[in-house]
Amino acid sequence: MTVKKKVLVIDDSAVARQVLTALINRHPGLEVVGTAADPFIARDKIKLLNPDVLTLDVEMPRMDGHQFLRNLMRLRPMPVVMVSSLTEKGAVASLLALELGAIDCIGKPSTDCGDALANFGEEIGEKLIAAAGIEKEQLRQTREKENRPLFCSVEAKHPRAKSLLALGASTGGTKALEHVLHGLPENSPGTVIVQHIPGSFSEALARKLDQNSCLIVREAVDGEPILQGHAYLAPGEQHLEVVRDGLFFNCRLLDTEPVSRHRPSVDVLFNSVAYSAANRAIGVILTGMGKDGSSGLLNIRNSGCPTIAQDEESSVVWGMPGSAVAIGAVDTVLPLSSIPEQIRALTEKMAT
Repeated sequence: MTVKKKVLVIDDSAVARQVLTALINRHPGLEVVGTAADPFIARDKIKLLNPDVLTLDVEMPRMDGHQFLRNLMRLRPMPVVMVSSLTEKGAVASLLALELGAIDCIGKPSTDCGDALANFGEEIGEKLIAAAGIEKEQLRQTREKENRPLFCSVEAKHPRAKSLLALGASTGGTKALEHVLHGLPENSPGTVIVQHIPGSFSEALARKLDQNSCLIVREAVDGEPILQGHAYLAPGEQHLEVVRDGLFFNCRLLDTEPVSRHRPSVDVLFNSVAYSAANRAIGVILTGMGKDGSSGLLNIRNSGCPTIAQDEESSVVWGMPGSAVAIGAVDTVLPLSSIPEQIRALTEKMAT
């Protein structure tokens, strides 16, 4: 008999606690053992019930979710999945929570229709199972911030890119992307990114990445040229593809069906890079749950481009990188700390 992972639901809304409890309990591997209306009640129930994973809302009475996370990660590190409103305020709050140690985030459904709730229940179940499997030592590692030098020059020039860097990430990816981009110079290849994140959160993530990188990071816009030293993040709920424009490349956004259960999908981006930029691209797959991106990365490798995967030890979840390694899609497996240096070396090699 499978032992179910114990979940504690923390939300100030009684309705939200009831709905979350019902949806989570539908998952065969999860059981809600308790709920809490604020962090002080949650603190006592954590001691009493010893849950494996928490769901957490940010805006709560007596102590906000951010301060609760700071205390929790300092005193008793535990896997936490943020459940936040799909608003600009909710996006910013969730990104800060990820910075403070939360494993993943999910937006509350904007409608109570059956299909939306069923999809939400399935997604949060997967995130909770993945989070519950993370070791405490990994939780401590996610809280460490490394200060690395930026490779910024005094004067920036951004011609149209003739080569590409394609990055794909999911669970734990916001920090991994920040680390990678932070370590790249401003003359880096045009960079295209898919991060699995709730739809309205991508604009806030792009701003955050932009603030911590020499690259100019923006949400991708349909039809725009890809420039050297720029990074283009797939908007939430839209696929991002790269299309050829003579010797150069443009972004293309699509509202087509999810692929590998995701929109944006890493496979969609990677497959387009393999088709449009053979011998002129680098493919990198970072921490994340599931298999999205593995087959696309194999196509990038088969097109003659180098590929990199984040190693298991430095990944929050080694689902996507592990799947890519398993099917032979990866040239080099590296810890996160070594990936920017490897990208710089490969970029220099492509330029010769």
